Amino acid sequence: MSAYFKIGKIIAAHGLEGDVILQHSLGKKTSLKGIEAIFIEDRKDSFLPYFVLLTKIKNDEEIYLRLEEINTRETALKLIRKEIWLKEEDFKQYASTSASISLLGFQMIDKGVNLGKIEEIIDQPHQILCKIWQGANEILIPLHEQTLEKIDRKNRTVYVNLPDGLLDIYRKD
Repeated sequence: MSAYFKIGKIIAAHGLEGDVILQHSLGKKTSLKGIEAIFIEDRKDSFLPYFVLLTKIKNDEEIYLRLEEINTRETALKLIRKEIWLKEEDFKQYASTSASISLLGFQMIDKGVNLGKIEEIIDQPHQILCKIWQGANEILIPLHEQTLEKIDRKNRTVYVNLPDGLLDIYRKD
């Protein structure tokens, strides 16, 4: 099974012919030119492909998209607020290495202990939150100047130094 990475969401319909506006967090101005399909999660771990007919840059964080079989404003409106995912190989091609989203899939290490794989990036005004899973526990790890030690892009690893007790709040006894 291919890995999928969330890049943003559809925020609006545009025009009368079914075009939509995708707000993305790829970290660079892109039109996604050459991309064959985007994916919408239908249910947990089940992604439906939407084939891309046309793309056009709106601004640094938004793209106009025309999708196959979405040809009226009414059908486009049904896609608003849907999260958009790319296959791993497309994600790697279009995401900027300087964007926080590029850390998806990296392993997180705290004081020599592997905490797990970064499953989601949540951008906040003064920090980035990385979502990892330990068993059934969802853990949000803050990344900012006080917790981040190093990013090893070659080995796809993020090294942090978390405050004592931070992980304890997520453990259920």
